[in-house]
Amino acid sequence: MRIKLKEVISDFIVPMRDKPKVFNGKIPWCRIEDIEGKYLYKSLSNQNVSEECIKEMNLKVYPVDTLLFTCSASIGITAITKELVCTNQTFIGLVPSDKIDNEYLYYYLNKIGVSLKKSASITTIPYLPRRFFEELVIEIPKNKNIQRKIAKVLSDLDAKIELNNRINRELEAMAKTLYDYWFVQFDFPNEQGKPYKSSGGKMVYNKELKREIPEGWEVKKLGKCIKIFDSQRIPLSNKERELKKGTIPYYGATGIMDYVDDYIFNDDYILLAEDGSVMNENGFPIIQFIWGKTWVNNHAHVIQANDKEQNEFYYQHLSRIPVVLIKTGSIQMKINQDNLKNHHIIVPPKTLINEYSKTAISIRKSLINNIEQNQQLSKLRDWLLPMLMNGQVTSTSSVTEVQEAEESLSSSAESPLSEVEVSRSIAAEQSVENKKG
Repeated sequence: MRIKLKEVISDFIVPMRDKPKVFNGKIPWCRIEDIEGKYLYKSLSNQNVSEECIKEMNLKVYPVDTLLFTCSASIGITAITKELVCTNQTFIGLVPSDKIDNEYLYYYLNKIGVSLKKSASITTIPYLPRRFFEELVIEIPKNKNIQRKIAKVLSDLDAKIELNNRINRELEAMAKTLYDYWFVQFDFPNEQGKPYKSSGGKMVYNKELKREIPEGWEVKKLGKCIKIFDSQRIPLSNKERELKKGTIPYYGATGIMDYVDDYIFNDDYILLAEDGSVMNENGFPIIQFIWGKTWVNNHAHVIQANDKEQNEFYYQHLSRIPVVLIKTGSIQMKINQDNLKNHHIIVPPKTLINEYSKTAISIRKSLINNIEQNQQLSKLRDWLLPMLMNGQVTSTSSVTEVQEAEESLSSSAESPLSEVEVSRSIAAEQSVENKKG
């Protein structure tokens, strides 16, 4: 049935414009950047306001299970609160009544979210007022149980996607920890299999780096260890990309910008941001690992180790170079090829790099497998979403679609690392945290 949103929402919460200056409380102050999935639990930047601040500034607090919707700037981003939170005016809070399932509303607004931008007021920053949401006409099944069943089909897909994301975060941490242990702390296995430095392994002073490094290790310019393929990059304008729509990722300095119908590269490469946004909040380069058929614009260096089996080692190493050591400019920062090639690095023996790479490549294969699974699951979810909402397929038939898709993905997976083992690691970690709580 078609109804106005105000008929199923018990409260529309419009937050205050002002932002707190002091964050010394326990209630999260959340921004768009804090939304990483369906549910919103906390401020990723640890900005939390006190109850005193809330009273003094008359801030609005969203109850648990409020549906947040970005009504300004980046219109159409949604999340469900799982803790009491506060925000600025980028969001409007929709508190559902007992007439609508909150998860169903989340998926419905996700479906129409971006299209609502066309209805925004034409100002410097697009904005949708409270009145717009009150009068917004939506489609919902009259039976709330059907709403729940539709939401569950979509939630099950999202849960699998999130599990894969969590496994990937764990895998990335494993590769990073092993690299740090061997090549930063220098506790790689010695001939007896014991940690080298902690077991008294010999260290020698290096004049170029002005620090001690393990005996037998070298110091080289980075340019002697890698190849850079920047001359093969081709930037495409928005208009050009519109004419080349396809399924091949088009990369920029910080991530995938679009998908096109052709490719420049077809191998494993490391991308390092060249200009624009060149570093993260910790002052290190923005790094990406790409594989298969890809297109890269001229805002990211395209790098491969001389021995591409060592890509994983140099991926980790590049991610730890302070940008201040390789950049030019202060306002418009740029990392040019000369600075990158002339940067001195520690080079361990090839046998040790290869030993690390063997493990890291297995981890990378698992990461890629999970990413590609998520792409297929996302396509299925996005295909089912409008079909379920329009009644073209039932929740029962959709469950079969989901089960068949998951079985297909599982049977085609050739992950060298056990997903079960990583899942257990995550579960154990949660158990420890719960006990602490």
